[in-house]
Amino acid sequence: MTEATDTADPAGPRDWRSADVEGRAVVPWRGLRVCIVGARVVGISAAHAVRALGAEVTLVDRGDDATTSERVAPLYAEGVRVRLGDDATLPDGCELLVVSPGIPPRAPIVAAARKAGIPVWGDVELAWRLRKPLPDGSYAPWLPITGTNGKTTAVRMLAAMLGAAGKRTVACGNIGLPILDAVLAQDPYDVLAIELSSFQLHWTESMSPLASAVLNVAPDHIDWHGSLGDYTRAKGRIYENCQVACVYNVADDVTRELVEDAEVVEGCRAIGFTLGAPGLSMLGVVDGILADRAFVEDRQRTAAELGTIYDVEPHAPHNIANALAAGALARAYGVPPAAVRDGLRAFRPDPHRIAFVASIDGVDFVDDSKATNPHAAAASLAAYEDVVWIAGGLAKGATFDDLVAGAARRLRGAVLLGADRSLIARALARHAPDVPVVDIGGAQDGLTGARAIERAVEAASRLAAGKAAALGDAAADTAPVTVLLAPACASMDLFVSYGERGDLFARAVRERKAARG
Repeated sequence: MTEATDTADPAGPRDWRSADVEGRAVVPWRGLRVCIVGARVVGISAAHAVRALGAEVTLVDRGDDATTSERVAPLYAEGVRVRLGDDATLPDGCELLVVSPGIPPRAPIVAAARKAGIPVWGDVELAWRLRKPLPDGSYAPWLPITGTNGKTTAVRMLAAMLGAAGKRTVACGNIGLPILDAVLAQDPYDVLAIELSSFQLHWTESMSPLASAVLNVAPDHIDWHGSLGDYTRAKGRIYENCQVACVYNVADDVTRELVEDAEVVEGCRAIGFTLGAPGLSMLGVVDGILADRAFVEDRQRTAAELGTIYDVEPHAPHNIANALAAGALARAYGVPPAAVRDGLRAFRPDPHRIAFVASIDGVDFVDDSKATNPHAAAASLAAYEDVVWIAGGLAKGATFDDLVAGAARRLRGAVLLGADRSLIARALARHAPDVPVVDIGGAQDGLTGARAIERAVEAASRLAAGKAAALGDAAADTAPVTVLLAPACASMDLFVSYGERGDLFARAVRERKAARG
């Protein structure tokens, strides 16, 4: 290939682009005036990448503090212009705007670019156009996953399966390594396991993945997208131009409808995953075995065994669904069944995802602080029969009636904390009026995050001990009572992150266990 000219791939506005002999769109990077919005990891990665191609780069960010200034300092030596604070506006002469994830479509700088007819790309669109070829001239296939919940876990499972098959791969995108860094890696990857958020997908135009999956769709980020319909459509963009397989959730009609609406490459198949017995062109579960009836020669008569539910850690229902979705993408790429199984056995979930902390006097304590919306909390609650639920935080516009109604029979008590706990309390009063509720309070009551969690663990322990005592001798024949931190809310009212919330919960539980000897 010639010098960084122009590894771009297809489509989009062509007023400032030409086409090579193969008809692929080519970006004239040298001298192109590019504005990049956002001075965090993705924006800075984009600035490095397009400046190295010879573009004239201006990076803008509304932040104007010491931390932001420190982040952008290395860019000056590369000749990148930086505009912070009130100067973070669209530069004169801009020919391409690249937005970091999280920049909303109604942002003034985006509106100004649209009005001027300037193309607007996200980091995924830029990465697709900057892909480097493998030694044989081909490009590493993309296997992206999205969904309201579970996508990080599923992507990491997928990367483990690909690695077990001997492929050089990485989990990237909205997880860990920025996708731009993955496609520009000095030692190229064979295949990419990619987590994509709705924010990233909103700006994606020309991506053509080998296979892609939507795990589930539930209301989230409505404030950013403007409506549930817009959020759902953004998720569905992951299926556009798909080449081999569009993987959908049989239990979620929205994901199937997104496949039906997608414009895909001729021959691309719809592949379902289900916790029940799989039909044709599906992956599912038969007597505890993960079965593939999609990527076998005789789908009418045979299935491939991909392991068992006990190869999935933890083997809660929603996590088995994650494993099946990841397995479908791996199989679409050509991974053998044994590598799917070995990848699952090697995989360990990230912290704060239905993570067992300790057992105290017959009560299990589980940290699912990552359950930051009602859909995620519902999946977590469904994994346990007798639950004392710790919930609350920032609701982000969510409602809780469906969540509480669906989980009511499992609830043995609820402990509420955080800014929007009253919303959950009202849902409990409507749909589970017999469930005892303890209100811990929130920041407005002078509580710190650590103190709130300590009080929550103490109150939940009392409720759980009462339930365990009530069971008496029958407890031996039942699963233990579980104190479950599954907040159904974001954490930032009392905590720095969901991670801090989960860490404080685990610490409080372990201190309680140590105190009891």
